[in-house]
Amino acid sequence: MTSEAKPYWTTAVSDVDSSDVYVRGYPLKEIVGRLPFPAACFLLIRARLPSPGEARMMDAILCSVLDYSLQKPGTVAARYCVSGNPSMVAGMATAVLSVGEYTLAPDDAGRFITETYAVYRASGEPMAAQAEKLVAALKSEGKRIPGLGHPNFRVIDPRAQRLKETAIAEGVWGDACDWYEAVHKAFISLAGKPDLVINEVGIMAAVLAQMGFTPPEMTGVAIISSLPGVVAHVSEELQSKQRIRVVPDSIAEYPRSRKDLEEDLASAGWGRK
Repeated sequence: MTSEAKPYWTTAVSDVDSSDVYVRGYPLKEIVGRLPFPAACFLLIRARLPSPGEARMMDAILCSVLDYSLQKPGTVAARYCVSGNPSMVAGMATAVLSVGEYTLAPDDAGRFITETYAVYRASGEPMAAQAEKLVAALKSEGKRIPGLGHPNFRVIDPRAQRLKETAIAEGVWGDACDWYEAVHKAFISLAGKPDLVINEVGIMAAVLAQMGFTPPEMTGVAIISSLPGVVAHVSEELQSKQRIRVVPDSIAEYPRSRKDLEEDLASAGWGRK
């Protein structure tokens, strides 16, 4: 390679030589048994060692969306998948591919928080006043605020509440989190919905934004948190020996009209045989 040529790939995540694997410059043999898994995840993603408080916060986040029974689309999809293809890998991949705008992924909330927080900081206005102005503008445009609401929980989402308590206790709750709560307060006041909660995805996004994670990284962390539950469900499905799950007729509806193919082909210009 000439001095002018650029390398095909450049990565600072890890390096391997004949003596060890170096994760962000640290020997993996020293990380193993020294750093708990949440701290190692933080190191890999954020490229620095976390403080003890940040590590404990990561631990809490990685426990916050472990499972949601059969009410999570990805779990159901994974179990359907392995009933036809009995493979742990296939089931896990299916669950991951089901993550998105309507389930589990905090990246929308993360983008909303980081972008609107920057506008608030630049405005120089009091937090509550800026939050009310933002909510009024969003409502007039018919736009939603990501991370608000839950089909089961009212007033408090217990998972979100626990994440907030942990963030405060560990010293990682900050101004970005306060801003998101101010937006939530303004919204429930303007919309007249006092029982509308900040859900676990919303609080997760706020805390991760406070710790410097990018929105895509937030969704990656949420997926990591959900994988033990996926493994458990896929394992349970594999052990059940249930083959080829289908949608039972008792919960499905089909049009029962019957058509004449030859007649309709003729009407469509095919002629008659």
